[in-house]
Amino acid sequence: MTNLPLQRVGPPGGGHGRSLLVLLWICVLALFAAATQASAQDQLNQVHVNPPGTTTAPATEPKDAEAPPDTGADALRLHPGSFIRMNADLVLVPVTVTDPMNRLVTGLEQEDFQVFENNGQQKITSFACEDAPVSIGIILDLSGSMSSKLVRAKESILQFIKTSNPQDEYFVIGFNDRPELIEDFTSSVDEIGARLATVHAGHRTALLDAIYYGLVKMREARHERKALLIVSDGGDNRSRFTEGELRAKVRESNVQIYAMGIFDPYAPTPEERMGPQLLETICEESGGRMFQVDDIDELSDIAEKISTELRNQYVIGYRPSDLARDGKWRKVKVKVNPPPGLPPLTVYARTGYYAPLQ
Repeated sequence: MTNLPLQRVGPPGGGHGRSLLVLLWICVLALFAAATQASAQDQLNQVHVNPPGTTTAPATEPKDAEAPPDTGADALRLHPGSFIRMNADLVLVPVTVTDPMNRLVTGLEQEDFQVFENNGQQKITSFACEDAPVSIGIILDLSGSMSSKLVRAKESILQFIKTSNPQDEYFVIGFNDRPELIEDFTSSVDEIGARLATVHAGHRTALLDAIYYGLVKMREARHERKALLIVSDGGDNRSRFTEGELRAKVRESNVQIYAMGIFDPYAPTPEERMGPQLLETICEESGGRMFQVDDIDELSDIAEKISTELRNQYVIGYRPSDLARDGKWRKVKVKVNPPPGLPPLTVYARTGYYAPLQ
């Protein structure tokens, strides 16, 4: 047998061979460490979800660390766009109360109210009166008939913003022949004032289209509470949407609508003469109010009054006795029983909501 020579990498015990051996071990250890870290990262990125029907908490999670059910402020954030319905079981209704002189009534307690759904009385489970921020859309009439009133209308809008919650946000839609976004969502009075300074009045009145556009725009709102403020002097004579289509949109939108109506008592057209009734119907169905302006110089005072109302509403919560998820319209009626010594009071609240489908 022929003995083949062995090729030596280096002398026995030499530094070069030892270096290669050390390098090999370093590579092995590095691969092992990387595999271990990857496994640990996988465990950290996983979210443990208990199978349906199980309630066992993870072994490392103490029982007192369980999160409460989403029925409060967190629940509001989890369900954007539905102020009157917060989740599958809770209905919240914003309420305004006035006396016979149309003055805002504050200081009432939970026991002063009753809530009915489809004529069945419901048990009130939550009650609050707080100045929560609101997303507000301002709908400004820029039709030709507003020419002599536009300066006062702009002033009233700025007064409304200045007396509102500093955390409120606003957008402005102007309309004549068609609605147009003048200013997108902002909390800056200066930005809105600068944009309002550039608009002028002219042409006809697409009031229904403008309100509909405002309700659609509200889908982008940050706050759970939502309201529209309409400043107009007449009825509609240009819109593509019908009154029926708009009322259906109001029902599903959960946006309160307020209006300052600068109406002409000697309006020459049927549309203008129907303007007050149209706005009042839409506002009341949404839980808001329509204020008729008899003196143009009172516009700013009325705007401030609406701002005060939005900051002093009661919010009544109840769990409906009918939990069917049928998507049907459910009528809501809020009644107030005045404490001894108070006159009969008037309640403004939404007229109902659509039940969830799932």
